Amino acid sequence: MRPLLGLWRLLRAVLHVLHGMAVMTRFPRLDAAGRHQRIGWWSAGLLRAAGLKLQVTGVAPRPGATLIVANHVSWLDIAAIHAAAPQARFVSKADVLQWPLLGWLIRGAGTLFIERERKRDAVRVVHAMAEALKAGDCVAVFPEGTTGPGPEPLPFHANLLQAAIATGTPVQAVVLRFSDAHGRHSRAVEFLGGTTLLQSVWRVVAARGLTVHVHVLPPMGTENADRRALAEHLRQTIQAHLQG
Repeated sequence: MRPLLGLWRLLRAVLHVLHGMAVMTRFPRLDAAGRHQRIGWWSAGLLRAAGLKLQVTGVAPRPGATLIVANHVSWLDIAAIHAAAPQARFVSKADVLQWPLLGWLIRGAGTLFIERERKRDAVRVVHAMAEALKAGDCVAVFPEGTTGPGPEPLPFHANLLQAAIATGTPVQAVVLRFSDAHGRHSRAVEFLGGTTLLQSVWRVVAARGLTVHVHVLPPMGTENADRRALAEHLRQTIQAHLQG
């Protein structure tokens, strides 16, 4: 029965992605509120189509400039955060542009892309983030730089936090946790090592009882902050919530 369930969910997810591409063609005619409404609706719908329940708790991101900082577990993380904060513009590695269908949608949502193989590209992205924050945008980053095993975040890279410090923008941590039917950390969502996107998608749609928990913590100021100290504080805060 599990293969049949997985195939059914996979079909639903593909159809939902295609629907999202059709919706994206109308974005130029929509104002910001209209785009955000559709991004939130589509993101929550993708999670449902893939068989996940969504649980959002905590303090909703406020309107205006905010830097969201989250732990990184799965290719589902962007959809999970967009379901709670559809106004967020993500900073993502350029590799996702190669993902079938999803890459096009991620670009259309206003994502800023970074080429991690080029060390100088981080400087360009920090400037782009600072301009977006000055314009009042909400920007979201995964400071680990790659997906981790889940319960314990990898070390946070501090360079992207400089955009918030330079512009005096509050930082808001988001804790992502994926649980199985028994409430334990689910390994079905892990996206590690040589796992391909298609392999990871199949593990997710074939799993039972998955829930993604999105816990939004209160914002914190960045005035006169040291970016490395701030990065470590954020990592420890997120880790404490994951282990608690």
